[in-house]
Amino acid sequence: MGKITFVLGGARSGKSNFAKRLAEEQKNGRVVFLATSQALDQEMARRIKKHKQSRPAHWLTLEEPLDLSAALRKQKNRFTFIIIDCLTLWVSNMILAGYSERSVILAAGKALDVLKKNKAQAVIVANEVGLGIVPNNKLARDFRDIAGKVNQLVARHAQEVYFIIAGVTTKIKG
Repeated sequence: MGKITFVLGGARSGKSNFAKRLAEEQKNGRVVFLATSQALDQEMARRIKKHKQSRPAHWLTLEEPLDLSAALRKQKNRFTFIIIDCLTLWVSNMILAGYSERSVILAAGKALDVLKKNKAQAVIVANEVGLGIVPNNKLARDFRDIAGKVNQLVARHAQEVYFIIAGVTTKIKG
């Protein structure tokens, strides 16, 4: 069974850098970076390009905005370390693609099942979106609620959970 580490925090808190450091600590590790973002505009395309350039060249990058479990199954234990970044964008992609709350949560559970059967250590990066004000529209409230439920599901299954605020990492589980 692979170890699952969950890394939560706000935007630009240092979550991805922390996940990257965990992967780099694996000497001789084979790392796959599973990116969920989509370049829907030029600004996001620039962000994605910058993010890619910050990773070591020997890491494999896979881009999968919707079907995490299929992307993970295809790897069949070829890697020792998996980074999924970002679960929150994945939730957003699923909602905008028309998936129901139940379907998103079931899909998250399927991805966790695949990770648990994999020998690789996995780090899942997500935003904590429930610390702000209550959004003023239904779509935003639905997104916040579903993201919160998915985060709870992942935290329950993770052996370790970290919360990052302004670059300061606090271990909250494990």
